[in-house]
Amino acid sequence: MSTDLSGSTVVVTGGGRGLGHAIARDLAANGANVGLLDVLDDVEATAAAIATEFGVKGAGVVTDVRHPSAVEEAFQSLQDRLGTADLLVTAAGITIWGEAADVTPDDWQRVIDINLNGTFFACQSFARRLLASGGRGSAVLISSMSASIVNIPQFQASYHASKAAVSMLAKAVAVEWAPHGIRVNAVEPGYMLSDMTRQFMDANPDLAEQWKGMIPLGRMGEPADLVGLVRFLCSPDSGYITGQGMVIDGGYTAV
Repeated sequence: MSTDLSGSTVVVTGGGRGLGHAIARDLAANGANVGLLDVLDDVEATAAAIATEFGVKGAGVVTDVRHPSAVEEAFQSLQDRLGTADLLVTAAGITIWGEAADVTPDDWQRVIDINLNGTFFACQSFARRLLASGGRGSAVLISSMSASIVNIPQFQASYHASKAAVSMLAKAVAVEWAPHGIRVNAVEPGYMLSDMTRQFMDANPDLAEQWKGMIPLGRMGEPADLVGLVRFLCSPDSGYITGQGMVIDGGYTAV
């Protein structure tokens, strides 16, 4: 599916690497200007490289999404350079493994702060600008199949809780902002082969084989399996879809 997003501007949190970077490149390849938020120091250079490769405008801001004032300042910086964003993809996220009885308060809070609070603060800054301008837009919140199932054999209660909250957040603000022409959906990926996941699998081949053995399609997802759905939800072709959580997991949650 090819969609012309020329004239649109997307902000991608966690856009400096991994799935966020893959999504940003795909949207830019389809004509969208891209603003990247990431904690990585080279996020500005990453945005410039995408812009040059695909002939669009690009800007990056080093941002810690845990802090609402930093997110607001970053959105304002991107607005000053790229105009008001009509698309948002929240891909910043982490997981910390550990048995629930042993998880430290700091580890629990870090996962919630980045995965849930960071997503909410980005949604706020995105919607404030569209509401002020009367513009229409679409936000895609990257959640996880872990919002509705418990992954095994690893334990990651904080991740499950945060992603379940992200999927419900998408529903809540979708209903609230629907009268203003702002759609919000959650994409709930299964095991995806981001750069970091590949490194982990190389270091833990037995666990990688266990994961793959639980996926009916028999393989991990590639970024290319994910970007098309995100692009669709950003496009006018999905204009009647809002408040939904869409699982893309090779059938993992079907069994």
